[in-house]
Amino acid sequence: MKFQGSDNYVATQDLMLAVNAAITLKRPLLVKGEPGTGKTMLAEEVAQSLGLPLLQWHIKSTTKAQQGLYEYDAVSRLRDSQLKDVDGGERVSDINNYIVKGVLWQAFTADQPVALLIDEIDKADIEFPNDLLREIDRMEFYCYETRELIRAKHRPVVFITSNNEKELPDAFLRRCFFHYIKFPDAETMKHIVGVHFPGLKQELLAAAMKTFYDVRNLPGLKKKPSTSELLDWLKLLVAEDIPLEALQSKDDKVAVPPLVGALLKNEQDVTLFEKLVFMQRNNR
Repeated sequence: MKFQGSDNYVATQDLMLAVNAAITLKRPLLVKGEPGTGKTMLAEEVAQSLGLPLLQWHIKSTTKAQQGLYEYDAVSRLRDSQLKDVDGGERVSDINNYIVKGVLWQAFTADQPVALLIDEIDKADIEFPNDLLREIDRMEFYCYETRELIRAKHRPVVFITSNNEKELPDAFLRRCFFHYIKFPDAETMKHIVGVHFPGLKQELLAAAMKTFYDVRNLPGLKKKPSTSELLDWLKLLVAEDIPLEALQSKDDKVAVPPLVGALLKNEQDVTLFEKLVFMQRNNR
């Protein structure tokens, strides 16, 4: 079972090596990188390429590790017990009717191997990764309500993404294979754009790429535009039929591009960029 890229995802050689190394070691692949560099999409494309069903667990600031295992709905059981004369109490007598299975339970008990995505793990509380150490390592957990040990039938291919908002515990990192997705260079970016816009004119692509990297390389940006924002911007340029001349300046000076709101996402960065353009114009 090896990942060799896909038609919809441009994977660099080192990224494919990382995916296959994690599969060989039977360890989760911890993927870090700037937002918008395709971390979540990687799990989707690997699962599709390997023919595995994908289970996704998108982490929020309020997410608890227990929710990935199971939750016991005691309130519903209490309510049904008060209405037991209606159905004879058959539902209330079976506690399994009140166990809500989480994605880890579903992945462990699946009849075939699956891929499991734990997305943006750094959004949760700092103790969240520690609470999953045993389950991720041993691929089993105990359900106290039903008094049964849930053990994985097949070890899932686990992807864990992080935007580096919080440092992850060393004990958790030790159990993962790590890969950092570097921001694509211009040549790799052309391949990525080619996947999404195969018919894009080369002149327009070259002008858009120059403008994009000019904006991205501006010192002091609070949030640099990412790959996904470049794709959104190109989609708008094509949809609005923006002429090539609008992206080209008569000299090498940086100009405010059309639809810049697709690239810069806060007022400080827009103001900084406009100041740079103003200063360059005055220095001609």
